[in-house]
Amino acid sequence: MKSIYIGFIFLIAFGSAVSAQEHPAFSSMDVFELEWVNNPQISPDGQYIVYERRGMDIMKDKRSSRIWLIGADGQGHHKLSNADVRETQACWSPDGQRIAYVSATDQGAEIFIYWMNTGKTARISQLHNSPGNLSWSPDGKQLAFTMFVDGSELSLVKGPKKPKDAKWAERPRVTTRFKHERDGSGKMKPGFTHIFIIPAEGGTARQISQGNFNHGAPVWASDNKSLFFSANLNEDWEYDFRNSELYKINIADGKVSQLTDRKGPDHGLALSPDGKKIAYLGYDDKVQTYQITRLYTADSNGNNKKEVKLNLDRSISNLAWAADGKGIYFQYDDKGNTKIGYTAFDGKVQKLSDNVGGTGVARPYGGGSFSLAQNDVIAFTHTTPYHPSELAIHSNGKTKLVMSLNDDILKQRSLGKVEEIWYKSSVDQRDIQGWIVKPPFFDSSKKYPLLVENHGGPIANYGDRFSPEMQLYASAGYVVFYPNPRGSTSYGEEFGNLLYHNYPGEDYNDVMDGVDAILKKGYTSEDSLFVTGGSAGGIMTAWMIGKNNRFRSAAVIKPVMNWISKTLTADNYYYYAYSRYPGQPWENYQDYWKFSPISLVGNIQTPALVMVGSNDLRTPLSEAKQLYHALKIRKIDTALVEMPGASHFIANRPSQLIAKIEYILAWFERSR
Repeated sequence: MKSIYIGFIFLIAFGSAVSAQEHPAFSSMDVFELEWVNNPQISPDGQYIVYERRGMDIMKDKRSSRIWLIGADGQGHHKLSNADVRETQACWSPDGQRIAYVSATDQGAEIFIYWMNTGKTARISQLHNSPGNLSWSPDGKQLAFTMFVDGSELSLVKGPKKPKDAKWAERPRVTTRFKHERDGSGKMKPGFTHIFIIPAEGGTARQISQGNFNHGAPVWASDNKSLFFSANLNEDWEYDFRNSELYKINIADGKVSQLTDRKGPDHGLALSPDGKKIAYLGYDDKVQTYQITRLYTADSNGNNKKEVKLNLDRSISNLAWAADGKGIYFQYDDKGNTKIGYTAFDGKVQKLSDNVGGTGVARPYGGGSFSLAQNDVIAFTHTTPYHPSELAIHSNGKTKLVMSLNDDILKQRSLGKVEEIWYKSSVDQRDIQGWIVKPPFFDSSKKYPLLVENHGGPIANYGDRFSPEMQLYASAGYVVFYPNPRGSTSYGEEFGNLLYHNYPGEDYNDVMDGVDAILKKGYTSEDSLFVTGGSAGGIMTAWMIGKNNRFRSAAVIKPVMNWISKTLTADNYYYYAYSRYPGQPWENYQDYWKFSPISLVGNIQTPALVMVGSNDLRTPLSEAKQLYHALKIRKIDTALVEMPGASHFIANRPSQLIAKIEYILAWFERSR
């Protein structure tokens, strides 16, 4: 199937070059051949690793997930079960003899157990909804998990009884909930996420938590009698959406004890090996655009809380105690690269491994994860600009790949070379980082069109990670530039908060300064500039063509065009006031309008493609239509592309990822 389809643009640009090369460039159908490692879990003794082997299903046009097992030495690689269904959430029993995981069945998702000594599997649950956040009790006798429990919605009208076999319209939908829809899943069912336990040998699942609140992932206490979790159990929890606390619940009677109490999120709890201490994440909420997540410790009863003041101005995540209890391992992003670090609670941070991530498999965002054995061997997802996440281990100060799932495809392709670039901002001489992807078969004596790809967020970062989207642009003959302007994460709290009450702001200048820096390299010319980006990147793209006419063509993907309408129609409509702009839209419409790209639409002369998912609830279709309609009224060359059924994650299905890139490239080709 790999040779059936090659994009029209690719053939034009590289038909002659490919024939002279050993391997062809990465092409659209190669997307279906990609595989990646997700959620690697190393056994307690460090001898085995179980992980989710993910890929693209060409026949069903969706992402697949199967559980596989491999020795830490790379031997004995095999699928865990014989089922050909979606499998996720593998986790080891404390003695390393069993693996619990979640698998799809005809009745829904259920919990299964795999026995290492026999290789047999068995289903142990019969649940009403899908389980999540599996956690073994220390004695290995029980599993805790979270599950959604259906609730009821307000019913205003009973309605008449329809005649037998009559086909009436669906009943009107009524909601009184603050959060009532979610991008990617649409209208949310009424109900709440609760904590359950089930015997590890199978039996009846028992609900432990109660009340009209959502409960986070359970962590067992060392006595097997209680569970820790993060939640917001405040009476005004819906409106107090930035806050969460740590709690402990007694399994026998359901009694809940609150361990933290402050304005701000507390989450990510990890219990020390002796069960006497907890480590957790959070910060005191100052209600600003960006704050770094900090490390805290306390006694397991919540006493003696204190911050571990790291010499690291970066957010951290994914805490894991060292086996001797003398330190904590964690994950963090630094200058567009995800790393694993360690601290002995003295504030000093030791970097252990780079290049964690590669699990997004679309654009070069952060992500990935790691797990820790009792001998402090680390298993993690490893990526570079030339492969999505592979399985790696870190031991005795050294990192090595356990296997390479993508050698069969990527070693047979010529990929664009990825180079780091640093340059000065013209605004305040800050150092700004970005990356350049050169086309395969790059010839330094030629000029290439420059394609600027703005990242989303904007509280996020791009980095030196694999991205099929960037490689497809490069394969089509573009030099690709993707920057991390001010407001991006992984450069510290002050840098990430520079867009507070000022977005879009000087991040525009940072991107344009990068364009000028690349022009000086001689790869491209002033008359051959193109720009695109999605979500916050779509905002920046629309802002850029409203500020200047330097680009030959633009592709504005799932943008916010009008902050007033977006803020009151999106699924997270409540999120932006005060942290993004002062006040609510009706209290401060001047600022909301001033920072809306639609306010600049009268300046736009650049041909602009507008693209959005038809089911996007984060940047609704109405936002994209505002730009398209305004440009049509002004007779500016434009087209509206709606991706049927797609949410804000517009490239979730493999064919949608391919379509997104090919529509953008086809639009740009009209102006080349």
